Formats: sequence, structure tokens, C-alpha cells
Amino acid sequence: MEFLFAITVGVMVSAAVYLMLSNNLLRFIFGLVLISNAANLTIFVSGRLTDGAPPLIPEGADAPLVDVANALPQALVLTAIVIGFGLFAFAIVLVFRAWTTLNSLTPDDMRLAEPEEAQK
Repeated sequence: MEFLFAITVGVMVSAAVYLMLSNNLLRFIFGLVLISNAANLTIFVSGRLTDGAPPLIPEGADAPLVDVANALPQALVLTAIVIGFGLFAFAIVLVFRAWTTLNSLTPDDMRLAEPEEAQK
């Protein structure tokens, strides 16, 4: 099963790189989200896919009684999802602002700070 997830992560990363190398800011943002999801899937799979019970310890016991699932990768992925969503929301607002100000999403048209002789 881990092999299938490794192939999925590879496809997601390659699609993300393709989107990030395109000459469009919105495609770059979608590529950034896709590579973030690939990293989340990698962290999740690194915790090993087991049929363990939930990581709960009964009252009075010092350790779980049966094999339990690893909760650390799940907590890391949950934190990464929240941070990724915040980054995505901020980036979408920046893209919207760039579109309303410049009427373009290509980086070549967004050279307002450069002098005109540098653009030639």
C-alpha cells in the first residue's frame, strides 16, 4: 500500500512542479497547494499504515494495551493543513489584488518597480 502512496506523491509533485513553472500566477498558487498536499501525504504515510486501535490509554494503565496507531504524523498533517489553508487564503487575496490592479496574472506584466530601460 505504501508503494501506491509513493507513486501518488510522485505524480502530485511532478504536477505541482509543472504548474509552478508555468507563466501564470494562479497556476503557481495551485501548484504550491498541490505540493503542500503531497508533503502532507508523505508525512502521513511515514507514520506507517497499520490496523491499530485509536491511541487511547485506559484509565489506570501506563501504556496502551494493544497496538495503537501513531498519532504524531496525524497531528503534524493536521497542523500542516491549517497552515497550508492560511497560506492559500493569503495567496488568493494577493492574486486577486494583482488582478484588480494590473489586469494580468503573468509575471512579465507585473514589472512596475523596474525602470523602463530594464524591461527591454
